[in-house]
Amino acid sequence: MKVPAALRKLRCAVYTRVSTDERLDMEFNSLDAQREAAQAYIESQKHEGWTLVGDRYDDGGFSGGSLERPALQRLLRDVEVGRIDVIVVYKVDRLSRSLTDFARIVEIFERHQVSFVSVTQAFNTTSSMGRLTLNILLSFAQFEREVIGERIRDKFAASRARGMWMGGIPPLGYDVRERKLVVNEAEAELVRTIFARFLKLGSATELARELRRQGRTTKSWVTQDGRQHIGKLLDKGALYKILHNRVYLGEAVHKGTSYAGEHQAIVDAATWEKVRAILAGNARHRGNMTRAQTPALLKGLIFAPGGRAMTPSHTRKAGRLYRYYVSMDAIRGSSEDCPVRSVPAAEIEDAVIAQVRHLLQTPEVIARVWAAARQDEPRLPEREVIKAVTAFAPLWDELFPVEQARIIRLLVKRVDVAPDGIRVQLRVAGLHTLAQQLMASGKARAA
Repeated sequence: MKVPAALRKLRCAVYTRVSTDERLDMEFNSLDAQREAAQAYIESQKHEGWTLVGDRYDDGGFSGGSLERPALQRLLRDVEVGRIDVIVVYKVDRLSRSLTDFARIVEIFERHQVSFVSVTQAFNTTSSMGRLTLNILLSFAQFEREVIGERIRDKFAASRARGMWMGGIPPLGYDVRERKLVVNEAEAELVRTIFARFLKLGSATELARELRRQGRTTKSWVTQDGRQHIGKLLDKGALYKILHNRVYLGEAVHKGTSYAGEHQAIVDAATWEKVRAILAGNARHRGNMTRAQTPALLKGLIFAPGGRAMTPSHTRKAGRLYRYYVSMDAIRGSSEDCPVRSVPAAEIEDAVIAQVRHLLQTPEVIARVWAAARQDEPRLPEREVIKAVTAFAPLWDELFPVEQARIIRLLVKRVDVAPDGIRVQLRVAGLHTLAQQLMASGKARAA
């Protein structure tokens, strides 16, 4: 007589999720309904050895667009340690609405030989047809989620185009009433004062200092749920935000485009344009000062392969300055044969400084400096030269950019750039001069 094979016991876990925490405090809620349906399905498979595990995996108030859910993470950990054989959900999108995320989850299931079952969609991942159906359903779930997101974004953009206030931190000078910006006269007077004083002072730094002395603060406001946010003392960053905020012209801005707002303006157009002109002039001045205070360390010293001279250049992207050394052939448009057209200025300058520091520590260079120095002082001890030259490394970081450029020109004869590195040639006479200056500086400090 043939003995029937013993049924394998399959440990089943039920996972439930709902996006909103609304009505979760009710005696019977959506999570309970999902769990009841899943338990009934497990009971119907009892003859196949299915049995419900004791732990509950319920995520109430969590979106299906993210995997950062406490119950889901706990479920995945239990899968990885081998405590679960089958996972049962009410619908596929309860587990995830993202096809990419779900693919990651299914990969974990398959790696640990765990099956996945949807109660209402009647399939599981143990069959190829079940996997195909699963991917189709998830594609539609993700499509629905993306469409909802697009509708929300389109509605937001349309509302901004009509000049409506769409939430967020109210700007200084306004309060929010019935979802509209209403002028707060006391704060509006401060905003007008800020614009007027900036026109007179022309300096955001001085104005910020003045406002802080007066104890002026940013907006204090209360959220819809009653939480209070206390304003902070106005600093230069907050001041710039005020001076650039077109809401004070009575406008609503969405993705860089301004629309006529429903709210009342606080600043007139003439004042706004005068402030903009000063801000633009200050920005140009700051840029020129930055370039003047940051000289090109290797100007006239750096060469591309083949002896081609390289010249300093720069570009500005998103308000940031990027410096380069560019081959003159590249500037003339004839750089096809040049293996190095340009190099980032900061990187090549740091590399040259590092090589100079290293070379100054080598016995050969110190001996050459000592030999040159003894022509002026025959009895000069070698230890004084060593002490003076090795003092260069810690001294460098304390120097101003102009002084750093002077020393590099004093020490460096030539920098040759190649695809695989750089070669630095030092000036022996410059080494001698630097050593004399360092020794003289050391004697002055000792005195």
